Amino acid sequence: MSVRRLAPDEVQPSHFSFSPTNKDRVAQWIAKYPAGRQASAVIAALWIGQEQEGWVSKAMIEHVAEILGMPYIRVLEVATFYTMFHLAPAGEYVVQVCTTTPCMLRGSDELVAACKKHIHANPHAVSADGKFSWMEVECLGACVNAPMLQIGSDFYEDLDGPKTEALIEALRRGETPKPGPQNGRHTSEPLGGATTLLDRAAIIRMPSADRDEGHVMDASANLKGEGASGHGAAEPKSPGTTR
Repeated sequence: MSVRRLAPDEVQPSHFSFSPTNKDRVAQWIAKYPAGRQASAVIAALWIGQEQEGWVSKAMIEHVAEILGMPYIRVLEVATFYTMFHLAPAGEYVVQVCTTTPCMLRGSDELVAACKKHIHANPHAVSADGKFSWMEVECLGACVNAPMLQIGSDFYEDLDGPKTEALIEALRRGETPKPGPQNGRHTSEPLGGATTLLDRAAIIRMPSADRDEGHVMDASANLKGEGASGHGAAEPKSPGTTR
């Protein structure tokens, strides 16, 4: 696991407080838990703070600790453990590139190269226009659509280098690209359409031309009976009978 530390003192704000709306949101989360268990709202409080400021500062951690009656170190432990919390100033759009094995095998290096070219050479650094920052993350849960990335709450899948560059530039122009597969695929379906369960005759027992339909129906009924009594074994015969 990589070491996660707070941003340098020179970029840390001297003060943090929740906006009136967000203060009410934090209070609603605290109210979800029994008296004395308000510390259970720590993740929600930090997340609301990050939504407000764009990142989690030292002042925010201390303020959340005071609200929840927690030692500062306990809140710091939470903030530094979960990678969803940005510990330094971030861009308006945080591009999270999945570089776990499935995405890597499908070309996530191209996505990383596009971020280095159009955002910043280093992860977590903010672009010159302040709009973007990027980072590598572990599995985002869309391996069948690899490679892919996440921006905010949206997932963009089936990418390559040029598609990633176009995505970044569209956001920079103020456009809102449609999330999901970027190559015409519908959700996670095969690119060329269905490739299995295409032969109806192989799926459903159909009467053949050289057999009597009634015989086929009887045979089907016999198979069902065999499956219920002995997993396909023949029914036992009475003593003295012949087959």
